[in-house]
Amino acid sequence: MLQQSIAIGPMGFSLHQLIIGLAFLLALLAGALIGQRHRVSVSDTLFTVLFVALIAARAVFVVRYWGEYEGVLDRLDIRDGGFDIVGGLVAALGYAAWALWRSPRQRIPLGGALMVGGLTWGLIVGGSLLIEQQSRPLPDVALTTRDGTPTTLAQLAEQQQQPMVVNLWASWCPPCIREMPVFEDAQQAEQDITFVFVNQGESAQQIEAFMSQHAFTLENVWQDPNNALGQATGAHAMPTTLYYNAQGQLVNTHFGELSRATLTQGLERLR
Repeated sequence: MLQQSIAIGPMGFSLHQLIIGLAFLLALLAGALIGQRHRVSVSDTLFTVLFVALIAARAVFVVRYWGEYEGVLDRLDIRDGGFDIVGGLVAALGYAAWALWRSPRQRIPLGGALMVGGLTWGLIVGGSLLIEQQSRPLPDVALTTRDGTPTTLAQLAEQQQQPMVVNLWASWCPPCIREMPVFEDAQQAEQDITFVFVNQGESAQQIEAFMSQHAFTLENVWQDPNNALGQATGAHAMPTTLYYNAQGQLVNTHFGELSRATLTQGLERLR
């Protein structure tokens, strides 16, 4: 199973975040090596390209889902992972083209660095997409409902016959707690989608105490004491949200905290 995320102590990183980081580091290295030969530094320009891409990607996403945010602070809070990749790429390429035109001395090292970074990102993402396009059905993992009944995601999917959103969470995870009201509203509003909340590694008593403490009214809160679902899906950091279509095939994964905007985007892709 392809790893969806990696946990390093209390911090977690998604596969796509690691790919972007690797591509940028290789671009910096290529720019430094080529720039040394031409006696010009391009590291500042590369950092600016990355900054422009991130700002533009966030801005485009916020504009697209403006009504899903409640205020300015929510729109600035990037913890929900709301970025428009196409918007970011267009802005980054535009700034890079302007930088190449403005500074002839940087053209060779900057062009080489951008080529190395772009090829790295493209090849790895392309390879991972090919893997993701292969059959990835609901994992056959034994889980338990809140009343102690053994069950599986496949059994629920067979009963419901509709798309399914599976959220992996734990009571000690602050982002998990912050996103639960969003899921609570969505579960009530989206009757054509099944939502399942699979607790990772905690006892039934801990789950019950947590739900009572926060007065959550979520349905399909299940127990996975051995973290079997996280291992089966390659999701090793929380929260992680998995989107399955009506045929039980994985179509999208979101690592980290969700907002109404990013959940809306995920549901749009699911449909």
